[in-house]
Amino acid sequence: MGTAAEEHPGRRLTGERPMEGVTPDSLLALHAAGYRTVLERLGGGTVLDVGCGQGFESARLLAEHREVVGADYSPEAVTTARRRWGPGGLRVAQMDALALGFATGSFAWACSSHLIEHFEEPEGHVGELARVLAADGTAFFLTPNAPADFENPFHIHLFEPDELRTLLGRHFHDVRVQGLDAVPQVKADFAARREKAQKVLRLDVFDLRHRIPRSWYVGAYTRLLPVAYRLIARGDAGGATGITADDFSVTDELDRTTMVLFATAARPRRPAGEARC
Repeated sequence: MGTAAEEHPGRRLTGERPMEGVTPDSLLALHAAGYRTVLERLGGGTVLDVGCGQGFESARLLAEHREVVGADYSPEAVTTARRRWGPGGLRVAQMDALALGFATGSFAWACSSHLIEHFEEPEGHVGELARVLAADGTAFFLTPNAPADFENPFHIHLFEPDELRTLLGRHFHDVRVQGLDAVPQVKADFAARREKAQKVLRLDVFDLRHRIPRSWYVGAYTRLLPVAYRLIARGDAGGATGITADDFSVTDELDRTTMVLFATAARPRRPAGEARC
């Protein structure tokens, strides 16, 4: 996602993006499990994947000859996605997720995976997805469960289940919030890595990271994250751990340890006088 987002934090997505071979297996598996969960619920019709990044997850949605369109604000990510997945049928556009360049009612399905937490005003993102969906369309949202998330300067607005349900309910008639959680040993893996990171953060005894300008903190985090992965999560990437998407599943039992919220939002609400598709 990159630091360019900091130029317009209210309008653009900010954050880190998963990288194959660099991001720890557990995080890649978490994202893959989210897309698998979406794929299991898709029917016919065109799919929009907002915040598609380099497209390796969006490409999963192409199954069954489905038409998939990815959108991302980063020109570098869009170029990579087009080059790698375009020949397989993935179409990718460079766009702002708060001002999508698609006509109202263009899509049957939409996916927002680990994106909504990156906006200062996430309502605009939800409203845009509702707008570009058909009247009977469905959007899927995956986002960290606030109590279970670890400090990340790119995660600007974290949600608990009730808040997410309320927000989506303002834009969709039918909303269901579930969880995406891992088997105990994988949750233990996340907990161990968080503890290692906490030890590093305790070195900041004067809490300077929260006192300096946020753009400085984000810039430092962006540069240090790959280093931290190599030092703190050494051996956790590249498939060495054996952790896969099969270690994650959807649950209706949500608590403070549930890792990710998975929301299904159907039948967008239309402003009075807006044409229905």
